[in-house]
Amino acid sequence: MRVLLTGASGFVGRAALEALLRLDCEIFALSRTRPAVGGEFRWFETDLLDHAATVRTIQATRPDTILHLAWTVEHGQFWTAPANLDWVAATLNLARAARIEGCTRFVGTGTCYEYDWPEDADCQEGQTPLKPALLYGVSKDATRRILEEFGRAHGMSVAWARLFFIYGPGEGANRLVPSVARALAAGRQATCSSGTGVRDFMDVRDVGTALATLTLSTATGSVNVASGEGISIADLARALGRLAGRIELVHIGALADRPGEPPRIVADVARLRTEIGFVPSRTLSDGLSDALYYWTGAGRGG
Repeated sequence: MRVLLTGASGFVGRAALEALLRLDCEIFALSRTRPAVGGEFRWFETDLLDHAATVRTIQATRPDTILHLAWTVEHGQFWTAPANLDWVAATLNLARAARIEGCTRFVGTGTCYEYDWPEDADCQEGQTPLKPALLYGVSKDATRRILEEFGRAHGMSVAWARLFFIYGPGEGANRLVPSVARALAAGRQATCSSGTGVRDFMDVRDVGTALATLTLSTATGSVNVASGEGISIADLARALGRLAGRIELVHIGALADRPGEPPRIVADVARLRTEIGFVPSRTLSDGLSDALYYWTGAGRGG
């Protein structure tokens, strides 16, 4: 199988590339910079916002399957960035060009922010109502809807991976787990909000493996990619504090809560477990330990 992976040098893209390399497929990796991943794959420096360049790359690779991860991801900005509109168009152009060249499967990546989150239940594909939040979520959901209809009309199998909360080595330094881990490693106070919101976290390496497994499956439609387990933000921070042996540095409630934060965002993962056959290989404690090691500097080579 010839698999084309977009966004291959990104946080999730690198993990997905490493997972695909462990499977029996020929891999074409697309990104603006070469992924820092060892193994046998062909890399294309392709800007997917350039439609002509996208078509040339598709014609050169003629993939059977696409795993599409590329999107605008600027921390704190992507929620309302006008570039979301560009990525809707780029994704649809990619799918159309690929189908013309014989591609029969397209796996896109969405977000848990497409759901209307229930306060007392898990988000379940096909059951939980959709109510996308902000331009990012609306753009993702609109892309999914168009892709699914395009697939039905033109004989392309379409799956949509809804990602929940991802952490792990290599993520942006200002995100939740790195910000707490960095403070603890430096002996500084790790300040948090009240942290009552419950979230579903999964290590990026397990996310990459889940995406690779979904890509090589025959499953269609939306699939939650998550652990299926909820933990409050406060308890996550405390867990990092205990693992670092510096629980006294974790200060819950030192920061103001963000207005409008939903009380619970947790996935129902029955489809991921039963149909895709994926179970995470790491516990939350294992993953947080690895993240702490990474952010002490030792895991980053210095």
